[in-house]
Amino acid sequence: MSKSIVVDAHQHFWDPSSHDYPWMTDEMAAIRRPFGPNDLRPLLQEAGVDSTVLVQTYASLQETAEFLELAGRTDFIAGVVGWIDLSSPHVVESIRELQASRNGKHLVGIRHHVYDEPDPRWLLRDDVLRGLEAVGQAGLSYDLNVRTRELPAAYEAALRLPATRFVIDHIAKPPIKAGALDPWDRALAAFSDLGNVFCKLSGMVTEANWTAWTPDNLVPYVERVVGWFGTDRLMFGSDWPVCLLAASYQQVVDACQYALGSLSTEARRKVMGENAIRFYQPDQMESLSREG
Repeated sequence: MSKSIVVDAHQHFWDPSSHDYPWMTDEMAAIRRPFGPNDLRPLLQEAGVDSTVLVQTYASLQETAEFLELAGRTDFIAGVVGWIDLSSPHVVESIRELQASRNGKHLVGIRHHVYDEPDPRWLLRDDVLRGLEAVGQAGLSYDLNVRTRELPAAYEAALRLPATRFVIDHIAKPPIKAGALDPWDRALAAFSDLGNVFCKLSGMVTEANWTAWTPDNLVPYVERVVGWFGTDRLMFGSDWPVCLLAASYQQVVDACQYALGSLSTEARRKVMGENAIRFYQPDQMESLSREG
C-alpha cells in the first residue's frame, strides 16, 4: 500500500522585530516572537506531516516575495498563499511579476483579511471581482479569510466565478467558545452546492476556549462541515503558530483526527493530504503525490 501523504494546508511564519502585524494584539503576546522553518520542522516530523502551505499574515507584497524566497530554500514548504491588491488596476501585472520571479513557481494562491474590511460585501465590488477573476485565470486559488458576516458575499462571488478555485479558511470562524451554531451554520451550509469551493479544517482551537477546550467541542462543527462539503472538498490545516494560543501542534493534529469520527481510512487520506494536493496543485505537491 502506498504511503499516505499528510499536508498541513495552513501555517504561518512571522517576525515582529521586522514587520508590524496589526492583528497581533496584547492578548496574543504569547506568540509575539519570530517563528520560522526551524521551529516548525521538528513538529512536522513528530506529527508525521510531510508538507505545508505557507499562508500570508498581512497585506504585503514584500512578505509574499519573502515567503516565495523562503519556499525556495525550505524543503517542506510545497506552496505559498500570498497577498496582492485585488482592487488594483494592475492586478494582472502583479500576479505575473510574482509568478515570473525566481521562486514564483511556489505561488499557489492569494489571500486577504476580508473580515477586516468595513464593507461586508467587499468581495462583490467590481474591482475586487475583477481581481478574483484574474487570480483564477492565472491558475491560482483564493483563500476566503471570512467570518459569518462575509459568507453571503463570498458565496455570491464564488457563484459568479465558477472557474476560480476558492477555499474557506478556518471553517469561517464559528462561535465554538459559545457552543453556538446559528447563524454560522445557515450561512456556510449554502456552499454545499458549489463545487469550486473547498473548506479548511483549521483555526478551530482558537475559536474555542483557549484554556478549557476539548476535542469534543469541535465535533458538532466538523460534523456539519463534513456533511456540507463531503470528504473531497475538505483539507486539514494547523494554523500554526496561532494555534499555540490554545494547543500544541500535535494536539491540533490529534483533535482534527478525533473530530473526523468514523470516517474511513480513504476519506481521512483525502482530508489530511490528498485534497490539498489536488486543490493547490503546486509542483512539489504533485511530486509528493506521485511518490506516495
